[in-house]
Amino acid sequence: MLPRRVAARLSSSTPSSTLLVRPFSSTQWPQKSPALSDIQPDKGHHFDAKQQEFRKNFADIQRNKKEQERQSNAQSQSASEAAKSSSSASSKSSMTEYLDAEGMGSLSLSAGEAQRKQEHSGGKKKGPLSSLIYGTEEGREMDREIERSFSQVLARGKYVHSVVFHEVKPDKVDEYVELVGSWYPRMANMPENKVNLVGSWRTEVGDCDTFVHIWEYQRYTGYHASLHSIQSHPEFPEFDKKLKTLIRSKKVSLMQEFRFWPTSPPRKLGGVFELRSYTLHPGNLLEWETHWQKGLAARREVMEGVGAWFVQIGELNVVHHLWQFADLEERRTRREQSWGVPGWGETVHRTVPLIQSMKSQIMMPMPWSPVA
Repeated sequence: MLPRRVAARLSSSTPSSTLLVRPFSSTQWPQKSPALSDIQPDKGHHFDAKQQEFRKNFADIQRNKKEQERQSNAQSQSASEAAKSSSSASSKSSMTEYLDAEGMGSLSLSAGEAQRKQEHSGGKKKGPLSSLIYGTEEGREMDREIERSFSQVLARGKYVHSVVFHEVKPDKVDEYVELVGSWYPRMANMPENKVNLVGSWRTEVGDCDTFVHIWEYQRYTGYHASLHSIQSHPEFPEFDKKLKTLIRSKKVSLMQEFRFWPTSPPRKLGGVFELRSYTLHPGNLLEWETHWQKGLAARREVMEGVGAWFVQIGELNVVHHLWQFADLEERRTRREQSWGVPGWGETVHRTVPLIQSMKSQIMMPMPWSPVA
């Protein structure tokens, strides 16, 4: 995923509202919360146009970024090889002279090289069974993945995301929207808080009157720093006290995004969102990632994904996928079209046995949500 600051570049390079990043302010939002009734039918073509424009500009920025990195790496590698060649020649000449003077000659060079190879391989002696299992590149890669933790294998590692569920009292929804709508944008806009707000949504189908917020931090260090900074704000006690009178419950999980599905930068496509949550049987997360990496390529041809995360602290073995559609009819159509894309049927066939339970909820973005 490109850093959030790229969103500003996306916005500045695109005159339309497709990639508009709403400026954060302390202005209070209208009390009326967004609802499904706000969606106008037969407006899917507007959503499609915004989607295509967003994808095109996002792809252009990614391509330019990779080209700049390639040129920079090529220059660095060229300079490094030149310095290494000069240093190696000098070092080898000095070592050869020393060994010759000691009467050890090239034999010690060969022995040293053999020792270095043994050290590089970890000094492990491989028996017939080990050679049979790990003799192929696939086997060696499996060995390496087993030695790494799930978070290293599955996640991109740079970001930690939190998902916050607020179950709001039905008669307090308008007060909640006013309170949170004035507080969250302010906190996200303060650089010292070291946090980005991915988005805020209200559930319309599913756990009604439940609001969902996703935040992004720079690893766990950033998470700690953000909590400390926000809760040290002089107005936080008042906000927290008021919030507790408006909600029935609060649930927080810390997640990491899958390496194959970077979280979307801010965008304004409109429409509705679907949060699909899967509870997997323990031990199946790695297999889930393997199949979905292929399945997402098929799904992206007909559907717009926002992000995918797996929980590391909180409800373990839970995976969240967030999708965006023009409306519910468009959702039905897109999901049916997925079955005609090669690879999607196999993904479903492989992943369904891994699921213990699942749920879906339809959500509307809040006015201050960067992804909307």
